Amino acid sequence: MPDGPHPGDDRDVPAEVTVRCHACGREATAERIEIRAVCACGAWLHCCRNCGLYAPGASNDCREPNAERVADKEQGNFCDWFRPAAAARSGVAAAGDARARLDALFGKKPAG
Repeated sequence: MPDGPHPGDDRDVPAEVTVRCHACGREATAERIEIRAVCACGAWLHCCRNCGLYAPGASNDCREPNAERVADKEQGNFCDWFRPAAAARSGVAAAGDARARLDALFGKKPAG
């Protein structure tokens, strides 16, 4: 039997896990992230964008070579390899940071 993680192998899974929503950045803590779990903003929590194995640019955008292809990375899915990401990949935060850098570059003052 090969070494390494296997679907359903919970030996190293903590008692509670925290996942940060890829859409709004809100944190959710639970014993496990259920397949049908959604954030208060309506985004799926059990999705590729919230997974620690998500790697844009890799084969199927995933570091797990045995994972099945998932077309919509923001849609809830049944992937057995899902593990909540340690750090958020919030498109909302990244977009805000990018906008602030552009505004600074072109001398625009923040609205407010």
